[in-house]
Amino acid sequence: MTFTFTLEAEHGMARAGVLDTPHGPIQTPVFAPVGTQAAVKAVEPRELRELGATLVLANTYHLHLRPGDELIADLGGLHRFMAWDGPILTDSGGFQVFSMGELRSLDSDGATFRSHLDGSLYRFTPETSIRIQHNLGADIIMAFDECPVPNDRAAVRAALDRTHPWLARCAEEHHRSGDPARQALFGIVQGGIFPDLREESARFASGMDLPGYAVGGLAVGETKADMLATLEYTTPHLPAHKPRYLMGVGSPEDLVHGVARGVDIFDCVLPTRVARNGAALTREGRINMRNRQYAADPDPLEPGCTCYTCRTFSRAYIRHLVKASEILAHQLLSLHNLHLLLTLMREMRAAILDGTFTDYATSFLAAYQPVGAQKGALSIPVG
Repeated sequence: MTFTFTLEAEHGMARAGVLDTPHGPIQTPVFAPVGTQAAVKAVEPRELRELGATLVLANTYHLHLRPGDELIADLGGLHRFMAWDGPILTDSGGFQVFSMGELRSLDSDGATFRSHLDGSLYRFTPETSIRIQHNLGADIIMAFDECPVPNDRAAVRAALDRTHPWLARCAEEHHRSGDPARQALFGIVQGGIFPDLREESARFASGMDLPGYAVGGLAVGETKADMLATLEYTTPHLPAHKPRYLMGVGSPEDLVHGVARGVDIFDCVLPTRVARNGAALTREGRINMRNRQYAADPDPLEPGCTCYTCRTFSRAYIRHLVKASEILAHQLLSLHNLHLLLTLMREMRAAILDGTFTDYATSFLAAYQPVGAQKGALSIPVG
């Protein structure tokens, strides 16, 4: 089949659509839980389905190192390997490679790095990354790119001079050895926080007429204001009839701000990572379940929430599990946190379709307390 994206409605810059894939349709905007090692931590595939997840992300770098992409291919591909029959997205491994600092070296052809597992030497090129992703068999695969420090113009310029030729090589390898009807290659737009470089990168990537495009290199050290401003002037330079993916962003307020700026797809480890640290995401902000104030609290994590955790257990019980270091705490908090984000995406989609998104987003942000910031400190674009 061919990948098709149908834009159903717009409200300001916010969009609602449907991306058809070989493993089923994805209604957008959508949040993808992250299964780095072919597993969303502490959450079963069955539970992901019950939560309403329609897309999950797996990590090319980690799965290449362990258990190996060829083994996964021999066992029927990633869908069969992890028992997930819905759409899967794999990243290129670029972010992990370029996050390794002194463990890797970089040249115009690719990157050489040492495994964080045993120190073994590996080489990633655009062609290598694409062939690994062919073996994994995800529905959406990503181009190999360099993710630079976002506010260092010289570093960003040098990264673009590598990333753009690498994108062309990824596309060539995908058409040479892959099946574009079964796997959609998305290009990645870089450019740091610099508008002219973001526009240059968006125009280059868009000129290749790929099935979709990602905005990379954000939420990697820049301020929240810079991230949102960069997003706001980048998405208009991407094709309106193709899906847009903001990589590695997933706090509740960032999802609202991202949708308000024209993003269709998100992923992030945040909901399960903060769960393992004893935190619950709520519509009013993040709460630390280690705090003594919840020791005898009979209420659910979030009154009115319909997730299994909130229907069944009290804050006092969740706090007990967290303090006792019980694995069940990770599971129950992860279920709740993912339920909130997936519900939020469905609510935003409905608000876009019925023309009330601005009111919805404004109301949500007015009530939500971001970590380290004031409520409603950053507004959404209007019109």
